[in-house]
Amino acid sequence: MNMVKKIALLCMLIVCCITLFGCNTVNGAGKDIEQGGKAIQNASE
Repeated sequence: MNMVKKIALLCMLIVCCITLFGCNTVNGAGKDIEQGGKAIQNASE
């Protein structure tokens, strides 16, 4: 039973890490798109 708990904990940690890295990636992409929009807006003025 102890081994099952360790495997479950490991799986939960992996899922948490993937989720956190995914959020950072989406956040970074959003910032890049925002900067691109600002550049286009400044060029049109």
